[in-house]
Amino acid sequence: MAQPRPARTAVLLRFLPAVTAYLFLVVLLLTAGTSAGDVARYTGYAAWGVLTPGTLVFRALRRRPHTLVEDLAYGAVTGLVLELVAWFVLVSAGAQSLAVAWPLAVVVPFAAVPRLRRHWRPRGYESPSAGWSWAVAGTVMLSSAYFFQDFLSRYPVLPAGTGTRIFGDIPYMLSLAANAKQHAPPTLPQVAGEPLHYHWFSFAHMAMTDMVGHIDLAVVENRLMVPALAALAMLITAVVARRLTGRAWAGPLAAVLVFAVGEFTAAYPNNVDSWTLGAPAVRLMYWSSVSLAYSQPLLIALLGAVGDALRRKPEGGGGASERSAPLFGGGGFVLVAMFALASSAAKASTLPVTLAGLALAGLVLLVTTRRIPWRVVALGAIVAGAQLFATAAVFRFESYGLQIVPFGNLRQFWADPRHARSTGVQAAVVVATLFAFVLNHHVKLLGMLPLLWRRRLRLEPVQWFLFGAAVAGPAAYLVVKGYNAGYFTIAALPFGVVLSAWGYCETFERAALPRRAKAALAVATLAFVALLTFAIYRYSDRWARFARHAFGADQGREPYAVLLAALAAAAVLAAAALAAGLLWRALGRAWPALRGRGGILLLTAGLAAGAPGIFHDALQARETAWSGSWVMPGTQVEAARWIRGHSAPSDVLVTNSHCWQFDDYADGPACDNVRSQWLSGYSERSVLIEGWAYAPRAVALTGGGTAYGGPFWDQELFRLNEDAVYRPTAENLLRLREQYHVRYVVAHRPSGAESPLLATLAERVFDNGRVAVYRLADGTGKVRPAGS
Repeated sequence: MAQPRPARTAVLLRFLPAVTAYLFLVVLLLTAGTSAGDVARYTGYAAWGVLTPGTLVFRALRRRPHTLVEDLAYGAVTGLVLELVAWFVLVSAGAQSLAVAWPLAVVVPFAAVPRLRRHWRPRGYESPSAGWSWAVAGTVMLSSAYFFQDFLSRYPVLPAGTGTRIFGDIPYMLSLAANAKQHAPPTLPQVAGEPLHYHWFSFAHMAMTDMVGHIDLAVVENRLMVPALAALAMLITAVVARRLTGRAWAGPLAAVLVFAVGEFTAAYPNNVDSWTLGAPAVRLMYWSSVSLAYSQPLLIALLGAVGDALRRKPEGGGGASERSAPLFGGGGFVLVAMFALASSAAKASTLPVTLAGLALAGLVLLVTTRRIPWRVVALGAIVAGAQLFATAAVFRFESYGLQIVPFGNLRQFWADPRHARSTGVQAAVVVATLFAFVLNHHVKLLGMLPLLWRRRLRLEPVQWFLFGAAVAGPAAYLVVKGYNAGYFTIAALPFGVVLSAWGYCETFERAALPRRAKAALAVATLAFVALLTFAIYRYSDRWARFARHAFGADQGREPYAVLLAALAAAAVLAAAALAAGLLWRALGRAWPALRGRGGILLLTAGLAAGAPGIFHDALQARETAWSGSWVMPGTQVEAARWIRGHSAPSDVLVTNSHCWQFDDYADGPACDNVRSQWLSGYSERSVLIEGWAYAPRAVALTGGGTAYGGPFWDQELFRLNEDAVYRPTAENLLRLREQYHVRYVVAHRPSGAESPLLATLAERVFDNGRVAVYRLADGTGKVRPAGS
């Protein structure tokens, strides 16, 4: 029987926000030069390789359906977990050609077993409101527009020109994904066979995208993966916030706070070299750190699964809100285990903050109920087990140079080596520095304050969990020294944001604004963000100079000078808020309708104070090059891609390219760093020794730095590598061929011209002037056909 027209129209309207957000991103991708075929293949891969198996398994684990969007969001994240297992089995067995069929391992049982078959079409869904759906879709479209402006339209899939710039780590991430297609676990492609004790799960995901969807890894990395995972992270954030708070509008608000509201810096441009207080949670990091983009949906799903388990009434009381979604049930513990294991090596900073949140919730329950909270203990054991697995089996106890040094990341700002400050002034500088750190990342968490105040710290277990994790991240940054410690802060933000959205919604409900007042609040918020965005963009340089002069730091000798702009801007805004509060209080005497409603206005403005950052990034991408972007000549990419097409995945390369200079060797071949990764990245082959800056054993020596710049640890092997280019002999080339499986010698002439003898000992098979490629003979002296 045909569906009545009004019902069909309702179905279309129900899915219109999601379809609109999808089509909007598709248009942006096509505009950025992505082929329609790649977009179609990626859509098919996501539907078949992630969403279908994941949604079926999630439905089998959760007790009762709530909404379709929740099933699909959690299902997609569950699919990412299942994909990891499939990747490990397929690559370990050498069965990569069967990757496209792996979802059948889930689909067939769910089609054949009667008890599982019902999960194809569950009943009893609630429908979110149209406003909720459009709000979430709008947030996704905003992020898509940001990625287009900041990255998709700015950086090519493959560099082609002589002066093309790309972000420095793109070839490195590409090389790890290529390596994951052949090795489980992956190894370090820049040093063939070197163990990779690193959070590499995101690169296994990229490898599966290539193997299942048959999409070039460069397209996956530079076009498709990041906006798709960001959209999933926003969707799962909205779903989790709604589920835990019992308030629908906490969902879109949390998504906006996580992905659209950045740091409060009062600076423009805010480039990589001016990130004084750790990496930003929004700006740049999603597309320059695919591990962050991949880990976010897993972490937020873990947050939601743990929080859902804590919503059950524990021994000491507390329970779920009457408006909350139905509980997951016993299957929720399985979800916690799945998400925790996948998060463990997706980003190393995620599980420690989760454990800290559980520890605080358990401690509070133990003290208040005088009973062991076994539910919290069980959850903690699951998460701790996942952390132990990652620490021992994946990271092999590698520290990456992080050290326990209290305030080690902030001491530089209050340093006073000349002892020129009095004790009082020095104390003020220390306090101001700590406040600048809190201000920078955590303005978006202001919504927690009314929640804590109104409840007099009598929080529910799930709220203690969120609060503990939110505090643990920045606390770890203050205790652990190293650039990467900033990721603890980033990992903690989703926990705090959900709690902040919870507090904001309660405050908003208490204000009981009439319809016109709600509209006025929305307009006023947009106007405030626009004004602040313009003011920082137009006057930030003058404001920073004024602040430095006012505090005697205009000569650049005071290390805290870079923090003054944000501190001074915050002081001005605080003074304006105080004046507005006093005026509102006075006006409330004449208009009683204003009484008790000024707080929501100030709270809204506080949460929105970091919103200018995303708009400034969009402007900065057009006006100022990121300081982390380097020249990548297309001729080098051309040579590497030639090797990719004329070699076997097991072939190893030798090269004299070990450094990567920002301006393409404009000052000669002197080695500025050892971050050369272009050959392994674009050829998708392992290199005997390319750049070793990110080798785990080397980074561990940096004392918290991001990259190692010292000599290679095996100088005998390094000499053999260099001799192949500069001093080749039949003996050393044969040794490379037989002992190290080297197939090609790649001479990078800006680093140094190869010896003329090389052409007499090996076959020159490619030469574009900048890069020459020589193929080695096999052990019999014959040149083996490529790919054989």
